[in-house]
Amino acid sequence: MALAVFIGFARTYYLSSHFGTHATISDAPFTTVVHIHAALFTAWVLLFIVQTALIATHRVALHRRLGVLGATLAAGMIVAGIAISLSAARHGSAPPGVSPAGFLVVPFGDIALFTLFVVLALVQRRNKDAHKRLMLLAYTAILVAGVARIPGVLALGPLGFFSLTYIPVLLLAAGYDFFTRRRVHSVYIWGDALLILSVPARLALAGTQLWQSFAGMLMGK
Repeated sequence: MALAVFIGFARTYYLSSHFGTHATISDAPFTTVVHIHAALFTAWVLLFIVQTALIATHRVALHRRLGVLGATLAAGMIVAGIAISLSAARHGSAPPGVSPAGFLVVPFGDIALFTLFVVLALVQRRNKDAHKRLMLLAYTAILVAGVARIPGVLALGPLGFFSLTYIPVLLLAAGYDFFTRRRVHSVYIWGDALLILSVPARLALAGTQLWQSFAGMLMGK
């Protein structure tokens, strides 16, 4: 998952100086909001690796102490995610054939799902089986931004980049449960369903006048 994020954002951010792409995907110059967003979301990727490693090495106490940092980081990511989504929409960032207002439903949906899963994970932090699965679902909810930017993926459209994001992670996670526990945890059952069903729901909502008006209002139009 971390590798997918790095590859996806390599040309448009991490290695932009190497590729000569000193701008966002919408050709707008990097702003302070972009750098803050990148720092927070990169920190999440790194913290997820650290937290997973701590549990794997049975350093639970340190994992819990870092959990406070994780909760604070998630709150900052939600604010930054909304800000960068609106900024991108105002600069006309959207796949070919899709209006920026209509496409805004995609990152807003990602942020909403991320928020839901993180909040539930914090509530269930003493239930380790539910907690770690909810955190993985939260990560999966925002992973699509990186996967969609992998060369050639964005052209596949929303169904394509959502499928390439959700299906591998969800199959591996559910498969791990089935082969180690002989059953799939209930968090994966309803969480996976929510992620998958959110895609057609968002695409249907994007074309409605209600969403267009709401997105236009947020974009200041």
